[in-house]
Amino acid sequence: MFDLLKKTILTGVGIASMTKEKVEELGKKISKESKLTAEEGKKMVNDLLKQSEKAREDLENQVHKLVKKSMEKLAIPTREDFNRLEKRIKKLENLRAETDEE
Repeated sequence: MFDLLKKTILTGVGIASMTKEKVEELGKKISKESKLTAEEGKKMVNDLLKQSEKAREDLENQVHKLVKKSMEKLAIPTREDFNRLEKRIKKLENLRAETDEE
């Protein structure tokens, strides 16, 4: 029952977008309403915080992959591409400067 309650909360509330304070507040409220011991309540809050952080990291990774894939499809240069071109330009400028000196 306890696990089902946690899973329902995680799904229904969208824990990935909740702040640490909101997760703690929600955990304390549920602990009080469920009449959990202080230790059980603390454990539940910690579990919720861990799951919240993992959900947030997973969401960030998914968004990052989606943005990268979209940029590739649209042929939009990345920062890496610009840095690589900048290095090539500097190298060419240095070669030209050396040639001009001779």
